[in-house]
Amino acid sequence: MNGTALNKYAMNCDSGEVLTREREVAMRTVSFDFDSPEARFKVLINHEEQYSLWPADLEVPGGWTETGVCASKEECDKYLESTWTDMRPKSLRIALDGE
Repeated sequence: MNGTALNKYAMNCDSGEVLTREREVAMRTVSFDFDSPEARFKVLINHEEQYSLWPADLEVPGGWTETGVCASKEECDKYLESTWTDMRPKSLRIALDGE
């Protein structure tokens, strides 16, 4: 079960005026069961070409991008096994192999 919360913040304009803005933020209200067969995940990738599984109903955290894969944990694991064949970060691969 998920809820939403209004996140308020203020922004100072050049005129000195303070504006209050609101945005809705997804907020998990119960723990996530990673082992549930109904659980859905997104496969994410970062700039170092490292992968992560992320609950499908949550916003993607900063520094990560969706790969387009959204499936059960088992299906995501199969995707990662065939795709993420070198666990080293991209910068290390380049430094060592000159890729």
